[in-house]
Amino acid sequence: MGSAFRLDGKSVLISGAGGGIGRSMVAGFRAAGANVIGADRDADLLAGLDLAGQVLFELSEPKGTRAAIERYIAEHGAPDAVVSNAGFTRAETLGHLDDDVWASEIAINLNGAYAMTDPIVTAMAQRGAGSLVFISSVNALAHFGNPAYSAAKAGLIAYARSLAVERGAQGLRANVICPGSVRTPAWDHRLAADPTVLDNVLPHYPLGRMVLPQEVANAAVFLCSDAASGITGTTLTVDAGLTAGNLRFVDEVLRGK
Repeated sequence: MGSAFRLDGKSVLISGAGGGIGRSMVAGFRAAGANVIGADRDADLLAGLDLAGQVLFELSEPKGTRAAIERYIAEHGAPDAVVSNAGFTRAETLGHLDDDVWASEIAINLNGAYAMTDPIVTAMAQRGAGSLVFISSVNALAHFGNPAYSAAKAGLIAYARSLAVERGAQGLRANVICPGSVRTPAWDHRLAADPTVLDNVLPHYPLGRMVLPQEVANAAVFLCSDAASGITGTTLTVDAGLTAGNLRFVDEVLRGK
């Protein structure tokens, strides 16, 4: 049974590999035996990672992204699995949005993911096998702020389902992971500005903590492995219980804390 969770000799392309979650993804897939191709916008972001190769592109530029992926496939073939992990947001509420901000966040989080994965999907379908995992967000399931980002991440769920349904007969599986707040270095600036910020965040999480990057990576490794061979078109929350229910409501209204 244990070998079904291994990825020995498999190639896995991870976008946003140089980020907080991405680096844990690289470590997790390497520990499972995979050869990892790191993708990011700058080679410096990939420094120090244990990679079998790298691909550089800017997700906000779909033509360049597609061309970089097509070059990689022409030289090396399609990877066995892909984790579409890269993402970006700054507009935290509707008041932070305008046409340019909306277009930018949709371009990176949704359009860029499509431009990156579409050539790979075609090559995987021709081969007759492949697995894709999209890192979405709990924001795609309920509103926790960041409206443009949320819309894009919800789009990833719909896109993954279309791949699962229309490419399943060609051996493809496509699944989605929806993390809650993940304790990456992205939180450092918030904690520097307000050391008590987690006092307001953690009461929303039934586990009493944020998710760790390696926990998101573990879920991705599982979904790419043969242990998940019958799973496709699903959305897996890795959110410390956030979307299970409203803990703060229970505590403050029902328990009177």
